[in-house]
Amino acid sequence: MFLATVNPSKQLLYLSFIQHVGAKELERGHADIVKLLAELPSGFRLLTDLSRLESMDLACAVEIGREMELFEQKGVGLVVRVIPDSAKDIGMNLLSIFHYHRHPRTVTCKSLTEAAERLSL
Repeated sequence: MFLATVNPSKQLLYLSFIQHVGAKELERGHADIVKLLAELPSGFRLLTDLSRLESMDLACAVEIGREMELFEQKGVGLVVRVIPDSAKDIGMNLLSIFHYHRHPRTVTCKSLTEAAERLSL
């Protein structure tokens, strides 16, 4: 499952990857992300939560890269990732190299609590 939501007052886009995530699911979520980004100014913050992810199709890398490019076009200022188990890191750092050409500040946290502290939520 893939969920996306926004908190405009906190300038925050939240992406949550839950259980098994497939490429088709991410493709369907693209239109939602575009709408949510319209509510945010340049310099917004992105919180990507992989704490409940069990597995992800390899084909998701293409869609994640596409979303990263969209975030960069919108002017993402800070990327905070929650990856409690390094074995579940789906290659976000590598994807970032190819899709974030402006290299936004990126922080990886072990828990959602730690991420909330980094974001001053």
